[in-house]
Amino acid sequence: MRVRSIVIPLLKWFSENSRDLPWRKTTDPYAIWVSEIMLQQTQVKTVIPYWERWMKRFPNITSLANSNEDELIKLWEGLGYYSRVRNMRKAAKDIVEVYGGKFPCDLKHVLSLPGVGRYTGGAICSIAYNQPEPIVDGNVVRVLTRLIGIEESSKSKSVVDRLWSVAADLVKHSMSLNKSKQRNASSFNQAMMELGALVCTPRNPLCANCPLKGRCIARKKNKVEIIPVMPKRVRLTKRRFFGFVVCWRNKIFIQRRPRLGVNAGFWEFPNWEVDTTAEAAHVAKANLSLGQVDLDPLCIINHSITRYRNRLEMFVIESTEKPSLAKLNGQWISESKLEGLPLTSAHRKVVNKLIS
Repeated sequence: MRVRSIVIPLLKWFSENSRDLPWRKTTDPYAIWVSEIMLQQTQVKTVIPYWERWMKRFPNITSLANSNEDELIKLWEGLGYYSRVRNMRKAAKDIVEVYGGKFPCDLKHVLSLPGVGRYTGGAICSIAYNQPEPIVDGNVVRVLTRLIGIEESSKSKSVVDRLWSVAADLVKHSMSLNKSKQRNASSFNQAMMELGALVCTPRNPLCANCPLKGRCIARKKNKVEIIPVMPKRVRLTKRRFFGFVVCWRNKIFIQRRPRLGVNAGFWEFPNWEVDTTAEAAHVAKANLSLGQVDLDPLCIINHSITRYRNRLEMFVIESTEKPSLAKLNGQWISESKLEGLPLTSAHRKVVNKLIS
């Protein structure tokens, strides 16, 4: 297969150009698993300090399995997609109970862990155990579609299946070249991702620096900028929210989100989604049982979650009598304790405004 000719130059390029990342200094499957979960939807430079703090606090599977969920969420705060960290805790408990605390070493059992899919399973098995299991993430998709010159949607089933098939053949071929007992499966898979991250970038790729430039069909056809072919973007939806920092006797009311859904279990100030004609005073009166109160505008936080563009308008309410907020799942705490709670990213920004 002609595409196999990329393996040797790519391995050479990786040995000379790979980034010095902390999780590349170990073959511990637990540490590699943590890095791979954190790297989902998150840039490397953001993940590094999180990974280092995590490994210091939870250095092994047992410590993670025995962790407190609030502390875990607090440690993850800012990375987003919080179902990832909850699944990690569930998986750690499974590893302790089913595998005696030892991370499973075959793909079938790795894939049985909560939150571990085809890509993550392949990454763990290849990087930690040097097994010839393929991986296909966004970087690999970009490298392979340009290399092969695929002009169909990169999300179509036929293209996805083809990319996984090519990736499987390449990583297995890398092992057949392993005469010096090097960790070629691990290095090759990491090299594919590294090339996509550093050279074969989504925009303005550094084709002149690419070790595969002579083999790239997209470059030969001058179609690098239009490959991979992406599906049409989902239309963005704007949403508006009113939120309230309710204060009484040097205490602030904070509520907890439900255990299911987006940002499950995180803390935030009372807030409600409203339409474009809503007035904050009416929303406060209807939902907080405060009667007539003065609203002091605090800030406006614009933030995005997937396809939603949210506008959060925050107000401070100083109450002279203790409000009856029994219908809300929350508690009264001092301002100093807000810092220690796991807060949603938007409401963390509100806290920063509040105490600045």
